[in-house]
Amino acid sequence: MNEIDRIHNLLEKEICDFSYPKTPELLYEPIKYIMGLRAKRIRPLFLLISYNLYKSDFSNVISPALAIEFFHNFTLLHDDIMDNAPLRRGNSTVHMKWDKNIAILSGDAMMIQAYKLISQVESHYLEKVLDIFGKTANQVCEGQQFDMDFENSSKVTISEYIRMIQFKTAVLLAASLKIGAIIGGASEKDQNHLYEFGINIGLAFQLKDDLLDVFGNESFGKQTGGDILSNKKTFLYLKALQLADEITKKKLQDYYSKSTNSINKVNSVKTIFSKLNVDKHTVALMKSYYVKGMKHLDLVESKNKATLIYFANNLMDRTS
Repeated sequence: MNEIDRIHNLLEKEICDFSYPKTPELLYEPIKYIMGLRAKRIRPLFLLISYNLYKSDFSNVISPALAIEFFHNFTLLHDDIMDNAPLRRGNSTVHMKWDKNIAILSGDAMMIQAYKLISQVESHYLEKVLDIFGKTANQVCEGQQFDMDFENSSKVTISEYIRMIQFKTAVLLAASLKIGAIIGGASEKDQNHLYEFGINIGLAFQLKDDLLDVFGNESFGKQTGGDILSNKKTFLYLKALQLADEITKKKLQDYYSKSTNSINKVNSVKTIFSKLNVDKHTVALMKSYYVKGMKHLDLVESKNKATLIYFANNLMDRTS
């Protein structure tokens, strides 16, 4: 068993053993359901691995790690409603299994639980950790609003898209790393380098997600072509508009102006993306962010970075 597996198993046990109130059942059962689905646990793992750069006893850092996972899953419950997504991790989304009202309220309860857990951080770290957590939570909400705004805008730029995924995805990864470093007693310099590492790896991670949504397989755990069906203006779409001739550009914009669940739409858009080599452009941008992230990690003053490097590489190389 490698170090990541050991930490992941520790985290899974804490999630499995977490105690929920028994009533009202329809408030807590959806939370147990979403938290119990098989998941990578990337954000809390980043927090624990970052902490482990400096200290080995995880007893002081389990609560904030759980807080990060509760918060992340809260955002998933609400995002899935907004996206009308049928699948999450290969299973029915909460609003499909129960209903939208239940998903909203269970999500709210998860957000409250996240703050209760993060507040258990040792008192001399608490103010700084709460400040980072609160700022990050707000940015995640801003990122989701930017994402929804883009659905009704015909003038989204690639730089605006990158800002959106930075807020919606990358900042929580970065905050997880920084919180772990703070509680581990890292220097201010190391905290900041780990944060920037997280931002860049987070951007690369989301671009990989966008790529897998179109070119991945069924093991990805979400509806194939879901971003296309939802008319999400991802990097792949925006880059295609840059590269396409006027006829292809008009065709692509026409596909994204209609709401349909047709597999023909997915296949047609995917064909356009393939002809324009959008997948290769996406991979190139991913690699550029990965390199930037690794430069920041190189400057972190710790001899225990092998596990973090291995974990980051696995995220970049994944096929699901």
